Amino acid sequence: MNARQRGISLIEVLVTLIILLVGLLGLAGLVAHSNQSEMESYQRVQALQLMNDMVSRLNANRQVASCYSNSTTGVTLGTGATSIPTCGTGSSAQQTQATNDLTEWDTLLKGSAELSGTSRIGAMIGARGCITLDDATNNVYMVTVSWQGLAPTAAPLLSDGVTPFPCGNGQYSNERLHRIVTAKVRIGKLS
Repeated sequence: MNARQRGISLIEVLVTLIILLVGLLGLAGLVAHSNQSEMESYQRVQALQLMNDMVSRLNANRQVASCYSNSTTGVTLGTGATSIPTCGTGSSAQQTQATNDLTEWDTLLKGSAELSGTSRIGAMIGARGCITLDDATNNVYMVTVSWQGLAPTAAPLLSDGVTPFPCGNGQYSNERLHRIVTAKVRIGKLS
Protein backbone atom coordinates (compact mmCIF):
# COMPACT_ATOMS: atom_id res chain seq x y z
CA MET A 1 0.00 0.00 0.00
CA ASN A 2 1.14 3.46 -0.81
CA ALA A 3 1.93 5.71 2.17
CA ARG A 4 -0.43 8.40 0.88
CA GLN A 5 -3.39 6.00 0.85
CA ARG A 6 -3.17 4.91 4.48
CA GLY A 7 -5.86 6.30 6.82
CA ILE A 8 -8.13 9.30 6.41
CA SER A 9 -6.62 12.64 5.65
CA LEU A 10 -7.36 15.68 7.78
CA ILE A 11 -9.07 17.40 4.84
CA GLU A 12 -11.55 14.53 4.45
CA VAL A 13 -12.39 14.73 8.16
CA LEU A 14 -12.94 18.50 7.96
CA VAL A 15 -15.18 18.18 4.89
CA THR A 16 -17.20 15.49 6.66
CA LEU A 17 -17.56 17.69 9.76
CA ILE A 18 -18.69 20.69 7.66
CA ILE A 19 -21.34 18.59 5.89
CA LEU A 20 -22.52 17.24 9.25
CA LEU A 21 -22.62 20.75 10.73
CA VAL A 22 -24.71 22.12 7.83
CA GLY A 23 -27.14 19.23 8.26
CA LEU A 24 -27.46 19.79 12.00
CA LEU A 25 -28.01 23.54 11.52
CA GLY A 26 -30.76 22.76 9.01
CA LEU A 27 -32.35 20.38 11.49
CA ALA A 28 -32.19 23.01 14.26
CA GLY A 29 -33.89 25.54 11.96
CA LEU A 30 -36.59 23.01 11.12
CA VAL A 31 -37.25 22.35 14.82
CA ALA A 32 -37.47 26.10 15.56
CA HIS A 33 -39.90 26.62 12.66
CA SER A 34 -41.95 23.63 13.79
CA ASN A 35 -42.22 25.05 17.34
CA GLN A 36 -43.31 28.43 15.99
CA SER A 37 -45.96 26.83 13.77
CA GLU A 38 -47.20 24.75 16.68
CA MET A 39 -47.59 27.88 18.84
CA GLU A 40 -49.43 29.72 16.03
CA SER A 41 -51.79 26.77 15.71
CA TYR A 42 -52.33 26.61 19.47
CA GLN A 43 -53.18 30.32 19.60
CA ARG A 44 -55.67 29.94 16.74
CA VAL A 45 -57.41 27.06 18.55
CA GLN A 46 -57.63 29.18 21.72
CA ALA A 47 -59.06 32.09 19.72
CA LEU A 48 -61.67 29.85 18.10
CA GLN A 49 -62.71 28.49 21.50
CA LEU A 50 -63.06 32.00 22.93
CA MET A 51 -65.01 33.18 19.88
CA ASN A 52 -67.37 30.20 20.05
CA ASP A 53 -67.80 30.77 23.79
CA MET A 54 -69.08 34.31 23.19
CA VAL A 55 -71.28 33.20 20.27
CA SER A 56 -72.91 30.67 22.63
CA ARG A 57 -73.36 33.29 25.35
CA LEU A 58 -74.91 35.73 22.88
CA ASN A 59 -77.28 33.07 21.57
CA ALA A 60 -78.28 32.06 25.10
CA ASN A 61 -79.24 35.64 26.04
CA ARG A 62 -80.48 36.81 22.63
CA GLN A 63 -83.36 38.89 24.01
CA VAL A 64 -80.77 41.48 25.10
CA ALA A 65 -78.22 40.96 22.30
CA SER A 66 -77.77 44.72 22.10
CA CYS A 67 -76.19 44.61 25.58
CA TYR A 68 -73.28 42.68 24.12
CA SER A 69 -72.35 45.27 21.50
CA ASN A 70 -73.67 48.29 23.45
CA SER A 71 -73.41 50.68 20.46
CA THR A 72 -72.66 50.85 16.75
CA THR A 73 -68.93 51.03 17.57
CA GLY A 74 -69.17 47.78 19.49
CA VAL A 75 -67.49 46.48 22.61
CA THR A 76 -63.79 45.65 22.88
CA LEU A 77 -62.61 43.49 25.77
CA GLY A 78 -59.39 41.76 26.75
CA THR A 79 -55.93 43.31 26.60
CA GLY A 80 -56.15 47.03 27.24
CA ALA A 81 -59.84 47.01 28.25
CA THR A 82 -60.51 48.64 31.58
CA SER A 83 -64.28 48.47 32.00
CA ILE A 84 -67.27 46.33 31.14
CA PRO A 85 -70.18 48.21 29.54
CA THR A 86 -73.49 48.32 31.33
CA CYS A 87 -76.83 47.49 29.80
CA GLY A 88 -80.25 49.06 30.24
CA THR A 89 -82.25 46.69 28.03
CA GLY A 90 -84.34 43.72 29.15
CA SER A 91 -85.04 42.37 32.60
CA SER A 92 -82.68 42.70 35.53
CA ALA A 93 -81.73 39.02 35.22
CA GLN A 94 -80.95 39.40 31.49
CA GLN A 95 -78.86 42.51 32.16
CA THR A 96 -76.96 40.73 34.93
CA GLN A 97 -76.36 37.73 32.66
CA ALA A 98 -75.02 39.95 29.85
CA THR A 99 -72.70 41.78 32.27
CA ASN A 100 -71.48 38.47 33.73
CA ASP A 101 -70.91 37.04 30.24
CA LEU A 102 -68.87 40.08 29.17
CA THR A 103 -66.88 40.08 32.43
CA GLU A 104 -66.05 36.37 32.13
CA TRP A 105 -65.08 36.73 28.46
CA ASP A 106 -62.86 39.71 29.31
CA THR A 107 -61.15 37.65 32.01
CA LEU A 108 -60.59 34.72 29.64
CA LEU A 109 -59.18 37.02 26.95
CA LYS A 110 -56.73 38.42 29.48
CA GLY A 111 -55.48 34.90 30.17
CA SER A 112 -56.61 34.32 33.72
CA ALA A 113 -57.41 30.68 32.99
CA GLU A 114 -53.72 29.86 33.55
CA LEU A 115 -51.25 31.60 35.85
CA SER A 116 -47.47 31.45 36.21
CA GLY A 117 -46.81 33.13 39.53
CA THR A 118 -48.85 36.32 39.21
CA SER A 119 -48.60 36.50 35.41
CA ARG A 120 -51.61 35.55 33.32
CA ILE A 121 -50.40 33.27 30.55
CA GLY A 122 -53.55 31.41 29.56
CA ALA A 123 -54.47 33.31 26.39
CA MET A 124 -53.01 34.42 23.11
CA ILE A 125 -50.51 37.28 22.93
CA GLY A 126 -52.40 40.60 23.20
CA ALA A 127 -55.83 38.94 22.97
CA ARG A 128 -58.78 41.24 22.30
CA GLY A 129 -62.42 40.40 21.73
CA CYS A 130 -64.82 42.63 19.82
CA ILE A 131 -68.58 42.40 19.44
CA THR A 132 -70.22 44.72 16.91
CA LEU A 133 -73.64 45.13 15.39
CA ASP A 134 -72.65 44.32 11.83
CA ASP A 135 -76.06 44.70 10.16
CA ALA A 136 -78.76 46.53 12.12
CA THR A 137 -81.46 45.81 9.51
CA ASN A 138 -81.05 42.04 9.82
CA ASN A 139 -79.89 42.08 13.46
CA VAL A 140 -76.50 40.50 12.69
CA TYR A 141 -73.68 40.71 15.25
CA MET A 142 -70.03 39.98 14.54
CA VAL A 143 -67.90 38.36 17.25
CA THR A 144 -64.14 38.73 16.66
CA VAL A 145 -61.09 37.57 18.56
CA SER A 146 -57.85 39.33 17.67
CA TRP A 147 -54.29 38.53 18.79
CA GLN A 148 -50.63 38.91 17.85
CA GLY A 149 -49.05 36.09 15.90
CA LEU A 150 -45.38 35.13 15.89
CA ALA A 151 -44.46 35.34 12.19
CA PRO A 152 -45.55 38.03 9.72
CA THR A 153 -48.30 37.11 7.24
CA ALA A 154 -50.87 39.33 5.53
CA ALA A 155 -52.62 41.98 7.62
CA PRO A 156 -56.36 41.29 8.07
CA LEU A 157 -58.58 43.49 5.91
CA LEU A 158 -62.31 44.04 5.61
CA SER A 159 -64.15 42.54 2.64
CA ASP A 160 -63.26 45.56 0.47
CA GLY A 161 -59.65 44.32 0.51
CA VAL A 162 -58.28 47.74 1.49
CA THR A 163 -59.60 48.79 4.90
CA PRO A 164 -57.77 47.29 7.89
CA PHE A 165 -59.90 45.07 10.11
CA PRO A 166 -60.90 47.27 13.07
CA CYS A 167 -60.69 44.82 15.98
CA GLY A 168 -57.11 45.09 17.24
CA ASN A 169 -55.98 47.35 14.39
CA GLY A 170 -52.83 49.26 15.35
CA GLN A 171 -52.46 47.40 18.65
CA TYR A 172 -49.57 45.18 17.63
CA SER A 173 -46.00 46.04 16.66
CA ASN A 174 -46.65 45.12 13.03
CA GLU A 175 -50.05 44.72 11.34
CA ARG A 176 -48.67 41.68 9.54
CA LEU A 177 -48.57 39.96 12.96
CA HIS A 178 -52.27 40.76 13.53
CA ARG A 179 -54.49 37.64 13.52
CA ILE A 180 -58.29 37.40 13.75
CA VAL A 181 -61.11 34.88 13.79
CA THR A 182 -64.71 36.00 13.33
CA ALA A 183 -68.23 34.66 13.45
CA LYS A 184 -71.52 36.31 12.59
CA VAL A 185 -74.60 35.71 14.70
CA ARG A 186 -78.02 36.56 13.35
CA ILE A 187 -80.62 37.21 16.00
CA GLY A 188 -84.17 36.67 14.80
CA LYS A 189 -86.75 39.34 15.46
CA LEU A 190 -88.07 38.90 18.95
CA SER A 191 -91.71 39.49 19.76
